[in-house]
Amino acid sequence: MVGLAAPALAQNSVDVSRLPVDLDRIQRGLRESAVREERDGLNLRYIIEVYGQAPPIELFAPDANLVSGPVPYGAPTHREMIEHVTPKEFRPPAADLNALIRWLAERAKK
Repeated sequence: MVGLAAPALAQNSVDVSRLPVDLDRIQRGLRESAVREERDGLNLRYIIEVYGQAPPIELFAPDANLVSGPVPYGAPTHREMIEHVTPKEFRPPAADLNALIRWLAERAKK
């Protein structure tokens, strides 16, 4: 059993000098993060130390069908872009009131 454990340990050893990291910079950052900041405010003293790991970013849900699933929405249409950039005050009315007024004026002349 000892003969099997030795190769496993040899595979896990890492030559730190060959890694593309600056150990001095990392150690300096760790020293700076150990500095505590104390402030007095309303006679309160507090020290905050936060250690944790950020939650994983999930780009796609586990049930997402990326091969042949439907696209939920595409690019905006021309009409949607026009509605987005044009204020309501400058949009044309839903009905053509000019044509209606002209028609009523012609009917009144007869």
